[in-house]
Amino acid sequence: MTLNQRLLLALAATVLLAGPGLAVAQSGRISVEVDQAQRVQLSGPASSVIVGNPEIADVTVVDANTLYITGKGYGVTEVVAVDPIGRTVFQSQVVVTAGDGAGRVRVWRGAQSTEMACATSCSPSMRGTSGPAAAGQ
Repeated sequence: MTLNQRLLLALAATVLLAGPGLAVAQSGRISVEVDQAQRVQLSGPASSVIVGNPEIADVTVVDANTLYITGKGYGVTEVVAVDPIGRTVFQSQVVVTAGDGAGRVRVWRGAQSTEMACATSCSPSMRGTSGPAAAGQ
């Protein structure tokens, strides 16, 4: 076996061993406030995106390499993106929190609460009401 053939074989083995590892992207935790979005840049193009619990987070695919994760409800879920042959290009736990609470108040009337969005004045937010009265609506 010549030196060139050995170098070519070594290079091919390196590419084969490193290939699947190159497709695995960021992992860890992403923190998103409810009703806010977080931009995620992928390490490679994704063809499918899976959200563990869509009531906690939603994902908008901008292009094959860019996602926006939006906090929908409080809690923890997982988001996974895979490439066309099923390799993971992104996997992360998404923690959706209330944030610092700036601009929001909760008004309680007995057992019923109404979340209000406040700036110069307050009005009921899209989250609306909770409690026994809201369950009957």
